[in-house]
Amino acid sequence: MMHHVTFPFSAIVEQTQLKTALLLCAVDPSLGGVLIRGDKGTAKSTAARALTDILPLIERVDGCAFNCAPGAPYQHCETCNPVGANSFALLTAARINSRPQPVPFITLPLGATEDRVIGTLDLEQALKGGQRVFKPGLLAASHRGILYIDEVNLLPDHLVDVLLDAAAMGVNAVQREGLSVTHPARFTLIGTMNLEEGDLRPQLLDRFGLMVEVIAPRDKTLRSEVVRRRIAYEANPTAYAAAWMQEQHTLRHQLATAQLLLPKVTLDDTLLDLISHLCCEFEVASLRADIVMHKAARALAALEGRSQVTPGDVRGAAELVLPHRRRRKPFEQPGLDKDQLDELMQQALQSPDEGESGAENTEQENDQDNGDSQSEQQVFVAASAGNIRKIAVDTVASRYASGKRSTAPDAPRGRVVRVVQDQNPSSLAVGATLRSAALRGSDNFQVTKSDLHQQIRVGKTANLILFVVDASGSMAAQRRMEAVKGAVLSLLTDAYQQRDEVAVISFRGESGQLLLSPTRSVDLAEQNLRELPTGGRTPLPHALSLALETLEKTGMPPLLVVLTDGKANVALNDGNDPWQESLRFAELLAERGVPALILDTETGYLRLGKARQLAQALGAECLTLEELSAENLALTVRGCIK
Repeated sequence: MMHHVTFPFSAIVEQTQLKTALLLCAVDPSLGGVLIRGDKGTAKSTAARALTDILPLIERVDGCAFNCAPGAPYQHCETCNPVGANSFALLTAARINSRPQPVPFITLPLGATEDRVIGTLDLEQALKGGQRVFKPGLLAASHRGILYIDEVNLLPDHLVDVLLDAAAMGVNAVQREGLSVTHPARFTLIGTMNLEEGDLRPQLLDRFGLMVEVIAPRDKTLRSEVVRRRIAYEANPTAYAAAWMQEQHTLRHQLATAQLLLPKVTLDDTLLDLISHLCCEFEVASLRADIVMHKAARALAALEGRSQVTPGDVRGAAELVLPHRRRRKPFEQPGLDKDQLDELMQQALQSPDEGESGAENTEQENDQDNGDSQSEQQVFVAASAGNIRKIAVDTVASRYASGKRSTAPDAPRGRVVRVVQDQNPSSLAVGATLRSAALRGSDNFQVTKSDLHQQIRVGKTANLILFVVDASGSMAAQRRMEAVKGAVLSLLTDAYQQRDEVAVISFRGESGQLLLSPTRSVDLAEQNLRELPTGGRTPLPHALSLALETLEKTGMPPLLVVLTDGKANVALNDGNDPWQESLRFAELLAERGVPALILDTETGYLRLGKARQLAQALGAECLTLEELSAENLALTVRGCIK
């Protein structure tokens, strides 16, 4: 079988911070891995896979499923701790076969089952002799190596929890189907993600020791060099790798030297105080940040062949450790103000009086988005919405996407709540099946169809929350869009926490517009909403028609949230009554069982109540913006999603 030749790590153009972060994880695997965020096609996966070729080889036994070190075998490893009459001969053979091998690089597929990740009962062994034997999973295979997750932000929550536990403890504990197994699982976690698909839970973000933002080169010379190297590699991977052999050897030697030097690297108390100072100033709550910065600074020094950490090492570590841990407002992107970092470094290491100026410019930002009051089209800022509002969806969903909002009985993933006898199971309950066969007490252990059992799981499914926002002049004239945007942003925060998909339709002028296609990136929704212009007429039937079309294309349980005063004045078809068209589309949505909520944006003493009539046609609850601003309001949307 032909060995796959990876793209040389040293041949990657630019991306200096990305390569540094990966090298630091190689020098000190206890850093906790690296999260690589960026657009598609920015060498994220290429760099991660290329790292293994420059890592020093490790000693491991051929055929060992747990990647045991020869001098420290796992107690239940049959290869390294054989049992039986010929165990000594087997053990001797295993040690003879121990040899330097590349570090394991294990890819965790997004569709992997929990059994595949943590390991499970070896069904083949159980059926042969009725013995309970553990079949190792991907966590065992990644021990002493790299566990790579592409699009880590799309990983189902139940697998994220498993990874969190294993990464924190360095071991994988399995308690299931009569098994009680604990084995080492110390791995470097490398995850890549595209922000368009949504962000990570804060708990998982904190587990990644380092984080890097990567973007494609903006310089045409660099871009052409990237293309030139890639084309040459694809034309002849072996020859291209050979051309970079010397650079690869230099990097491999640098890493090996840094790994040996690392235990001797010291960081004095002054720099430790600086680390704590930076973490406090950037409002980082997790103490893991201080520890990882300490380790990363020492690894940087070791990588450069020094046994003493410098302030420059601390600064370099801060750029990788703090951006994703800094306390942020909802939807604020991770990042670090490098000017502020430099200023804090100077304050701590030089004069405490420096860096006091320049703070007078921060109050000018609030006046930038008010727009021209005489312009027909205006853009309003979002008013403060106070506490985060919650949406409780009281539905039973039969189509599934990983999430945390609606209950999904008989879900393909989730917690096993019971097992039932089933001769054609889609998810085999192995333990119950084997126990059923064993209860017959036959000397000839055999499983029949009557023994088969099905796992019944209950999970949580995400929703598609479709916001339909009236951006017409009927609201903009009274600057109600500030309150409307604030309300939607508050609801978006809840959508993010529940891992929902979000879409936004706005309507103004002559038609409705799908401002944001369904996505889990509520950051994009927030950005589009903040930049939404207002003014003009109210084409409400256009928007409801577009909402119906959008929801019919989705495979997720929908939730419709309409923000309008109901004063439709633009018909979808010439000659029709815009209001009657609106009611007709509302009735069509109601017939399809779409759970909906109307937020009435009408103001003033004399109110026509059009939004409330629209809610009645939809079979939806209707709330005013004043009611929405009540603290701790839970919006319950009832419906049956088919």
